[in-house]
Amino acid sequence: MASPPAEAGLTDYERRREENIRRNETILASLRRKAAELSASVRPSPSLKRPKKEQPRARPAGPVVLRRSLRTRGIAPGEPSASTGANTSPVTPPSPTKPRTTRFSSSLASALREATAVKPPPRLEGGICAADGFDAGRELVLRSVNVRRVVPERILSVRILPLADRTVVAAGNKLGHIGFWDVDGLVEDDGDGDGADGVFEYFPHRGPVGGIVMHPDAPRKIYSCSYQGEICLMDVEKENFNMIHLCDYPIFSLCQAPNSPSSLYFAEGNDLKLYDERTGKVSATWNLHNHRINSIDFRPENPYVFATSSTDRTVCIWDMRSMKKKGLEKLKVLEYSRAIQSAYFSPSGNMLATTSLDDTVQIFNTDNFDESCILKHDNRTGRWLSTFKAIWSWNDNNLFVGNMKRAIDVISVDHSGKSLSASYAAFLESEHMTAISCRFSLHPYKVGHLAGASSSGKVFLWTRA
Repeated sequence: MASPPAEAGLTDYERRREENIRRNETILASLRRKAAELSASVRPSPSLKRPKKEQPRARPAGPVVLRRSLRTRGIAPGEPSASTGANTSPVTPPSPTKPRTTRFSSSLASALREATAVKPPPRLEGGICAADGFDAGRELVLRSVNVRRVVPERILSVRILPLADRTVVAAGNKLGHIGFWDVDGLVEDDGDGDGADGVFEYFPHRGPVGGIVMHPDAPRKIYSCSYQGEICLMDVEKENFNMIHLCDYPIFSLCQAPNSPSSLYFAEGNDLKLYDERTGKVSATWNLHNHRINSIDFRPENPYVFATSSTDRTVCIWDMRSMKKKGLEKLKVLEYSRAIQSAYFSPSGNMLATTSLDDTVQIFNTDNFDESCILKHDNRTGRWLSTFKAIWSWNDNNLFVGNMKRAIDVISVDHSGKSLSASYAAFLESEHMTAISCRFSLHPYKVGHLAGASSSGKVFLWTRA
């Protein structure tokens, strides 16, 4: 008697399952044969010679992202990157986004083109302009109409243009955008809303904008620098930015000497370099600090003396004349326990104010630096906010510095006789201050116009009541 087939005792479900397994195995075997035949057809013959190695392509003209050590990035060994300030190393730039508009309003363009013909008010001894009797704590107010989102994302640099009869704020963010806010201008709507709010946005850089400067004697020349090592000059006529210099390392700060509109001093890491716009070249380089330079500022009444602050925990005072003749020679070194974010001279040049991550704001008498005072201030902004930098008011009497409470601390400075003292005199707060202001700029000719920039891309313009 013949044995029953293997499937005789299976249920209908199990027989269908076995049939599906056999059919799938047949399909897979067919696919493997076809893959083997296709692979054999495209495999190069062993008799053919390998092609010659392709020659390396020429390096592109634009800046590239480089790998950098902690030393070249300006970060002390063992020190967290957040403590050195926001965005200490270049980030991969985002793809360029379309600016809100690529042209100014006709009135603003005209004001910028004719800016050199405007004679600014005379400078007074002891201040930028007439500020006698001005009480910042009582007179400064923030109105809702003076709040504007100028660029997306965090602002790292802000500057009010030196125009005698107009208020224009320039702000650079971490994405490489630079926005202009024409506060006084009435902008015509061009149909799609571009520029109707008085804001004009550009995309000149591939990385965070570390500085924006323009000299009072040449306000049409607007310079900017980035953490990607770029220095750009804005062409007011064509409303575009031309890259005039490219470095291998980040540029963290940019400055102009009071007596030289064509000279740019910039910090490439821990080196200070002098760029002459007339020749288009870097004419001098000095290695001033062990780590990144965070600020450069010239003394108003002596354009050859300047101060630099650094992540290496020192503030140094230099004389440009001796540096050119004898080499590096510090006039004074101020040492701290943590990184220094800024060191700025007062309008008269008689005092120097520093802001440090050791949670202090210090004021020095620049005649001997032995006379000083220290104020405690919470400067721990973290990695998501730009660092605080205290700036002077329109005279030597006040300092402005942001705080973590979405307000502005006004520090009163008293330098009468041989004593130097400072105290918190006012606390500027407003319901319209919806973000923490970290960086500030004064209008050089309008007392009471104070612009504060935040990490949300907003600019808050305080004015007199």
